[in-house]
Amino acid sequence: MTAQSFDTVLVVDFGAQYAQLIARRVREARVYSEIVPHTMPVAEMLKKQPTAIILSGGPSSVYADGAPHVDRRLFTADIPTFGICYGFQAMAQALGGEVARTGTSEYGGTPLNVVDRESVLFAGLPNELSVWMSHGDSVTVAPKGFTVAAMSEGAPVAAFENGRKRLAGVQFHPEVMHSQHGQKVLEHFLFEIAGCRPTWTMSNVIDEQVAAIRDKVGDKLAICGLSGGVDSAVAAALVQRAIGDQLTCVFVDHGLLRAGEPEQVEKDFVAATGVRLKVVDAERRFLDALTGVSDPEQKRKIIGREFIRVFEQAAAEVVAEAGAHGEQVEFLVQGTLYPDVVESGGGTGTANIKSHHNVGGLPDDLQFALVEPLRDLFKDEVRAVGVQLDLPDEIVWRHPFPGPGLGIRIIGEVTHDRLETLRAADAIAREELTRAGLDQDVWQFPVVLLADVRSVGVQGDGRTYGHPVVLRPVSSEDAMTADWSRLPYDVIAKISTRITNEVREVNRVTLDVTSKPPGTIEWE
Repeated sequence: MTAQSFDTVLVVDFGAQYAQLIARRVREARVYSEIVPHTMPVAEMLKKQPTAIILSGGPSSVYADGAPHVDRRLFTADIPTFGICYGFQAMAQALGGEVARTGTSEYGGTPLNVVDRESVLFAGLPNELSVWMSHGDSVTVAPKGFTVAAMSEGAPVAAFENGRKRLAGVQFHPEVMHSQHGQKVLEHFLFEIAGCRPTWTMSNVIDEQVAAIRDKVGDKLAICGLSGGVDSAVAAALVQRAIGDQLTCVFVDHGLLRAGEPEQVEKDFVAATGVRLKVVDAERRFLDALTGVSDPEQKRKIIGREFIRVFEQAAAEVVAEAGAHGEQVEFLVQGTLYPDVVESGGGTGTANIKSHHNVGGLPDDLQFALVEPLRDLFKDEVRAVGVQLDLPDEIVWRHPFPGPGLGIRIIGEVTHDRLETLRAADAIAREELTRAGLDQDVWQFPVVLLADVRSVGVQGDGRTYGHPVVLRPVSSEDAMTADWSRLPYDVIAKISTRITNEVREVNRVTLDVTSKPPGTIEWE
């Protein structure tokens, strides 16, 4: 995504679990942000023409062997820079301040005292705040020319700033919801110190992407894999706005969808957009390819590979049907999102959490050039684009669904019978959530079948040896972090009773109460 028409803030990732959340909070302030690895040379960062730079937290000690450091040349480039946690300490050290282990570590909610009432970072905020700390080392002496703005019991210098050089930093994490007025502190840096303009909107995204898509595709043909989910639907609608009838959407019914979804794609999306749609029945092909496979990464890669092969076949048919003799479909549109890229280890220098169907699962001999208009967006931003494109609420607010479908919600081998079992249980869970009016209170509601596990039960006065299912309702803003949803007990009880009564193969229902981190939203 280009950001030439609005300001850009680079978030330098030092390995913190919250680097993506920092980027998200910057965007909430209507300023475009982009994550870059700490290994990126300063010259490469400057080529991106950032309006400001934020140095994220990280797990290291600045004095540890091999710890990442900040190139001092960054601070002579006249780019406003803000350090957070480890980034704050690395900034202090690079500028001649002192960092030491004081013997007082601080983790979690911590009282913070604002000691400089002229501080720009804390202007208009209370003298005492509760902030979220996570550090063992502390800045003990601020660099020359910097004013100490705040302190805590374990951090003699918990915030500093240099207005003339437009440099500032804090020891705590302003990006997490547990820090009082944290967003205000971040915005004071963005607007008052760095001079950013809050002009990044979804209209910007649409205009930029439409122009970029037209420039990239030209008069060639494109094909889009339409799953029925919000990501692929918004991507398809955006590309259609750019190139019109040059786009054909292919809906692959791979047999891994939830109950009623194939019908929903044609009813909702086609009716709303009038897009050209080609349906491919490939259930047998996918199930044959998945026979005997239990490893989740292998399943993802197989599903990704088969998707591409089906697309290649469909592309040839699209060309023939269009009468475009000798032409080829050169572009594949995908609804890849920023969390998909991040979790697949792309673009941040961080570890690979899992391969994504659109990112890590693509074959090396891919015959299409990719068009990914949502690649830099979080899920809620994608929904906002969908609203701008006038897509119906049934599509825009649909719960996220993974590209590999139910294939990664079955723990073990994927078979037709197991899919039918999971589909039935999933349909009951969704029906009861809707009946309770809780659809928009829950970000996502995976139902997981533990196909390789059996548990003893009693049904109809007889012993059973059935499968457990796991309910995984989660609440989130952008899927980078999540917490389990506290559904009313009567709703959970109704779901459990119906599943065990109506789905013969299931005799036990459990509830997953793990947050992210440490768990991911999906089980595989």
